[in-house]
Amino acid sequence: MLDVSDEVRAEIGDEEAERLLGGENAPDVYDCTSCRTPGHTGQVPTSTVLFVGEETAVLAFAHASCIPSQVVPVAEAQLQGAVASITAEGGATGVPREIPLQAELGVTSGLVLVGGEVQPALVVEPLGPIARPGTTGPVDVFLELLHEQGFAPVTDVEQAPAPLPGWSVLLAMGRLHAVLQPPAGGTAPQAWWQAHQAMQVADGWRAAVNKTRRVLVYCAPAGTIGSQPREDLLREALDRAAAAGRLVGAAMPLAGT
Repeated sequence: MLDVSDEVRAEIGDEEAERLLGGENAPDVYDCTSCRTPGHTGQVPTSTVLFVGEETAVLAFAHASCIPSQVVPVAEAQLQGAVASITAEGGATGVPREIPLQAELGVTSGLVLVGGEVQPALVVEPLGPIARPGTTGPVDVFLELLHEQGFAPVTDVEQAPAPLPGWSVLLAMGRLHAVLQPPAGGTAPQAWWQAHQAMQVADGWRAAVNKTRRVLVYCAPAGTIGSQPREDLLREALDRAAAAGRLVGAAMPLAGT
């Protein structure tokens, strides 16, 4: 019932992979690293997920229905923090219950009319102000950080933002899993945002993205867009954010199906 992908096998080696598949090093019961609910390697299909930092690697487990077996690059500080948390709690498996995020991001999917055509979009908005590590104070640098990553200011939502090389949106089995950014010193893309639990998207959104094979990703500081119950209201909020100079965006290809 356990799946070890070729990508994970390449990182941990054939011997360790075979020990996992043979049940020697795999736990009977685990907390899914995606949805945080219990799983059982002998009862439900289970994915091995390897979190890799610069010097540390931690193996976790997830329901195969949540995420496939994969390698997920993360910042070394995040990985060390997860390991320290496990040690403090007396855990012995070395499996992180949760890799702490640098910032909690709210992500909403919706359809946006751009140039007369319906386009699948994601709107990303932090749940609170974003500060650079080691700094204090009320300054929100979310847009500044995104500019440094290559996101461009959006002044008119009627015009699609430019592609951002190396970035993509991961959709698997019709559900949204992550926004991926270029690898940091490695070979695999890195999760810039990853869903705690794979997000269900509307049939219309999925149909649109399967047609365009790209997603327009818009980002705004905390409190700019808010939770909008309808797509026309979402569009109005995007227009206001663009007019106020508080919106950046990028077009990203679809990874997965």
